[in-house]
Amino acid sequence: MYVYMGHMRWSDIKPYEDWFWIKNRIDLVEDWVTSIDYQKKSINTKSGKSFSFDKLILALGSKPNKFGWPGQELKAVQGLYSKQDLESLEEISASTKQAVIVGGGLIGVELAEMLLSRGIKVTFLVREKKFWSNVLPMQEADLISRHIRKHHVDLRFETELAEIIDDGNGRAGAVITKSGEKIPCQLVGLTAGVSPNIDLVKESELETKNGILINTFFETNIADVYSIGDCAQFREPVAGRRALEQVWYTGRIMGETLAQTICGTRKQYNPGPWFNSAKFFDIEYQTYGNVNPTLSENEIEFYWEQAGGEKCIHFVWDKNTGIFKGINTFGIRMRHELFDQWLRKNALIDEVMMNLKAANFDPEFYTHHEQEIIEAFNRASGKNIQLKPKTWWRNLLNA
Repeated sequence: MYVYMGHMRWSDIKPYEDWFWIKNRIDLVEDWVTSIDYQKKSINTKSGKSFSFDKLILALGSKPNKFGWPGQELKAVQGLYSKQDLESLEEISASTKQAVIVGGGLIGVELAEMLLSRGIKVTFLVREKKFWSNVLPMQEADLISRHIRKHHVDLRFETELAEIIDDGNGRAGAVITKSGEKIPCQLVGLTAGVSPNIDLVKESELETKNGILINTFFETNIADVYSIGDCAQFREPVAGRRALEQVWYTGRIMGETLAQTICGTRKQYNPGPWFNSAKFFDIEYQTYGNVNPTLSENEIEFYWEQAGGEKCIHFVWDKNTGIFKGINTFGIRMRHELFDQWLRKNALIDEVMMNLKAANFDPEFYTHHEQEIIEAFNRASGKNIQLKPKTWWRNLLNA
């Protein structure tokens, strides 16, 4: 998004400098794999080249979900998941005045921000009652919905796409919603989630379901063939985790873990407590542990929202034991290491609350809200917890 918005160059988003590959004896091949022969241990590419392998790692990524909408294959109907998508978007934008984005997720918000930076009007179709309310509790979903509208996005709730209309030249010219409304546009962004990109392998002897089936060592049903990232699906997920984990940080951990196995030290996937981070226009979002849209029977919550309505914190803990279960934070940056430790050791909510100052990661000169948060928590819970001084946070990690 930052290349499109002019903040970065194409060269800035390369994963490594050009010299990295040669220095580390890696052959970087830009080509399309067309077939894999698992018996002969070889792959074939579109350019006619073939490569043999001792071990093969399939990291095929994901692709935007399409649900059979009429017109979904028209020009200017696309997701935002690859370099090719960004190149296509750059080409299309010059002749686009109005865009429709379908699906209320993180990539949809990024795409909306990108298009608005070029003066393109955006209509955003979300089938839920609030933005991302299938992931966020209603309090946060409402906050983010207000924030998106504040940025002049025409955000439509409980609205679903029915059809994309051809402009007469093979390009999107409008969409029709399920209520029958016609919305003119020259670009349709498909951001209704992703699915594993397994077209290359799903008709082979490799076992697949929604993704490529693996164990917690990333091993497939074929010897010396592994899979990681968005395309991989665990047969038996790690406790507390999903079978498909399609976020950036789990892909990184998968790569680091599998590298140990490939290099002779067989290692099992152990990602630790769940976390994620994102940005909704100018509000940063972090989540640690589990804060689900609806509380379970044994959970209790505390939600605080700043008077201005653009910062909030949502805590969840076990009402019987007091064990901290998770936190959502919007507009207040927190220290990952502390929350990771608290979740791993089953810390009590009281310990988390009294150390809010140490958990705050915001730089100097940012407004801090710990005192008003703890006062509101005490009123809601009937407790009398006092904030500890901002002891250097590493002391807590070493305790």
